[in-house]
Amino acid sequence: MRLFDGKKTAEKILKEIKTAIKREKLKPKMAVILVGEDEASKIYIRLKGEAAERVGVGFELYKHDATVANERIVKKIKELNENGDIAGIIVQLPLPAGLDRDKIIGAIDPRKDVDGFHAENRRLLLEGHPVFEPVLPTAMLAAIKAALGGDLPGKKAVALVNSDIFGQTLKLVLEKEGIKFDYIVRNICSADGTEEKLRETDIVITVCGCPNLVTGEMIKNEAVVIDGGIYRFKDGRVCGDVDFSSVQERASFLTPVPGGLGPLVIALLLKNVYLAAKKQKK
Repeated sequence: MRLFDGKKTAEKILKEIKTAIKREKLKPKMAVILVGEDEASKIYIRLKGEAAERVGVGFELYKHDATVANERIVKKIKELNENGDIAGIIVQLPLPAGLDRDKIIGAIDPRKDVDGFHAENRRLLLEGHPVFEPVLPTAMLAAIKAALGGDLPGKKAVALVNSDIFGQTLKLVLEKEGIKFDYIVRNICSADGTEEKLRETDIVITVCGCPNLVTGEMIKNEAVVIDGGIYRFKDGRVCGDVDFSSVQERASFLTPVPGGLGPLVIALLLKNVYLAAKKQKK
């Protein structure tokens, strides 16, 4: 089984961004909104902040309790939309139950939607010219291409996701490459009822934040497995959605956690912030 080295690809992108920012004398800055105490979200935000500092991107974090009202978050986003110093805005997902994800993401100015999940960005993605490439789906596609090269048309992919917005966006990205794609939204940490579908697919994708959600017996031999989940145990250990020990016996390719998609996602995000700042300067 081959493992995807996201760090290697990410380092190349980060180096290019750092050089470009210095050369073009830009001062890009991103704003991140975190709601609640999700441990995986905290990890990602810390890593994003560290990478931003390395390449010269400003980083502002706005934290809210899980009990915050939709209106308060939307108000903050609108303030950031009007702030000329902010090139990009992201809302760290998943959001706590009770919050209107579509309304909150929809409040972001598409020109600052550096995560690429705004409905307008998805519409433009369908037409082939998005404002920004959606970072996690783009990273997943890069991993799939690393596994299969150009042999993508006609391949079957199924994703277990925790967000319909993400599933829709990933569908647009993969179907553009000729991949036959379907996704299943899982709001609980169980893959029950999906096993038969997973065993019939060439590419299994998961992004739920549930340890051992996908095991080796659930996938077919030589499947490509894209693990986009992250879970942090109380002792500080981090894992993905995939049971590595059992999956490695059957899969041909796997994105490990940590070190797989995560570094590449962060690099692509910062690339979008750089591109947003470049457009803003014009």
